Amino acid sequence: MATTRVLVADDDADIRQLLRELLERAGHEVRDAPDGRAALRTLFEWRPDLVVLDVAMPELDGWATLERIRDVSDVRVLMLTARAGELEKVRGLRAGADDYMTKPFGRQELLARVEALLRREGARREETERYVDGFLDLDGAQRSVSVRGAPVALTPTEFRLLSTFVRHPNQVLSSGQLGELVWGGASRDQVKIYVGYLRRKLGEDTPIETVRGFGYRYRSP
Repeated sequence: MATTRVLVADDDADIRQLLRELLERAGHEVRDAPDGRAALRTLFEWRPDLVVLDVAMPELDGWATLERIRDVSDVRVLMLTARAGELEKVRGLRAGADDYMTKPFGRQELLARVEALLRREGARREETERYVDGFLDLDGAQRSVSVRGAPVALTPTEFRLLSTFVRHPNQVLSSGQLGELVWGGASRDQVKIYVGYLRRKLGEDTPIETVRGFGYRYRSP
């Protein structure tokens, strides 16, 4: 199996060293960056499988760095921050982060979250190549979506979620199943947030239904 690549971006040299040692012992290839600009350069040159990204960095902070990453890549991103508030977490998820951890963090928990995010690499290879019905046209190769002929712009996470739905048309998927298939493990709240985002972008007559007490279903027209 090929070694997975993890980019660590944090302005704290001690944190970078800790994460490098922890991830390398777990079998990952690691590079690190002291700020957002250096992280972006490494991202373009090295193409990591996962980015561990600190929020509070000089010059280009984690939020601005994440925004630029999402303009060009759907690489998995795990955000690190010293602020544990719910609004901060929601901001990270809305900005396109795949997961969010507060400092100080447990080493084993961080490794578990990294492994969960990396499991999505295999899932991405199974994404639908092309799906068309009377409502939706999803092109996996082009990463494009249109609703009744009108293009719809989705974030990489929203695209993966929709791709998962159309791989299982008319099947009820629980929050746990969606969390595992899309994120490699995600909370019920995270799934609910992204289903809401996706519904709003697809429009009022979206075929994504809530099956109360069970989960969600894409009802194929």
